[in-house]
Amino acid sequence: AGERRREILNVLGQNGRITVEEVVRTFGVSAVTARSDLDVLSKSGALVRSHGGGIKPLAAAPEHPLKVREGMHYDEKVRIAKAAAQLIRPLQTVIICSGSTSAALAREIRSQPPVNITVIAYSLNIATALADAANISLILIGGLLRQPSTALVGPHAEEMMRSLHADHCFLSTVGLDADIGLTTLDIMEAQLNQRMMESAAEVSVLADSSKFAHRSLSLIADFRAIKRVITDQNAPAIDVAKLRAKGVEVVLA
Repeated sequence: AGERRREILNVLGQNGRITVEEVVRTFGVSAVTARSDLDVLSKSGALVRSHGGGIKPLAAAPEHPLKVREGMHYDEKVRIAKAAAQLIRPLQTVIICSGSTSAALAREIRSQPPVNITVIAYSLNIATALADAANISLILIGGLLRQPSTALVGPHAEEMMRSLHADHCFLSTVGLDADIGLTTLDIMEAQLNQRMMESAAEVSVLADSSKFAHRSLSLIADFRAIKRVITDQNAPAIDVAKLRAKGVEVVLA
């Protein structure tokens, strides 16, 4: 049993999750035994039980406070923000999602604002950065406050977003897996991000290279609705190639 559980953890480490059915099929055990193995590993803290299986514990990748994240990979985020800002045209409506790279975009817009744009935001730090900026109309989505990211999320935020339309959605992400898609730590924020993507004519993902080959808890979307990914020069070449093969434009800032 110990060897089997070590192998289960190996699979979990590679894929980020494992199902009861996978354990049954891979190791030739019963569903009862598979569930027992996952329960034992869960109690030890090696995985988190989910419906039908288990996922990697988030403790291995904690959500740092926003001020800490803004200082990580700072130069790369500034270059990504500058490239993103160049895509915004006068009179457009744009969605800026939460996150440290999005905060860099807000600062860039504030320093060189396009003429008469409307910004839809759901994060307090984005709203604060743009609240008194010239030539910018600001719409702040309301909801339940997530303190680590200062994001306002939940059913009320999603309902408000359904009534709005934007020319462009700039989406930050916790994880970018070229095979799976975009992921984040919070389920409600992932659901709001989905509504925002549906409301936008075009979606650009802002992700520095540290986000690549990483999966977080909740899937936001695969790449079918993504027009481009703006990242830095250190993005893994194999992942860049995979994204371009899916028809996603990749900008190396």
